Amino acid sequence: MSSSGIAVLLQSSLYETKAWGEENQPDFINMCVEIETRLAPLGLLEALQEIERQVGRQKSYKWGPREIDLDVLFYGDMIVDDERIKIPHPYAHLRRFVLEPLAEIAPEFVHPLIGQTIKQLLQRL
Repeated sequence: MSSSGIAVLLQSSLYETKAWGEENQPDFINMCVEIETRLAPLGLLEALQEIERQVGRQKSYKWGPREIDLDVLFYGDMIVDDERIKIPHPYAHLRRFVLEPLAEIAPEFVHPLIGQTIKQLLQRL
């Protein structure tokens, strides 16, 4: 376990994709990782935001360019609906740039709200 309380277990390949939301910007590089942590969901979010700050992420407009963007997509089969964090990520199942790298490392993971595997969700797009 690293000093941030996060250990990376698996990581996908890098995927270059067109920007989403605000499309008039350079392509994005996306990947997914499976981690192990003892942090609660909100603590994990705070740790990820600290990593973003250390990398140099600057506040920007919604879906604008950024140096790094770390999101919690799933936390096991946990469902969290808090003003600061929503798990599962509310758009994960709709975004190819999320599902492709996720399917590489966790194709049989079942979305806890939808009841389909990542592989099935990707095939639906």
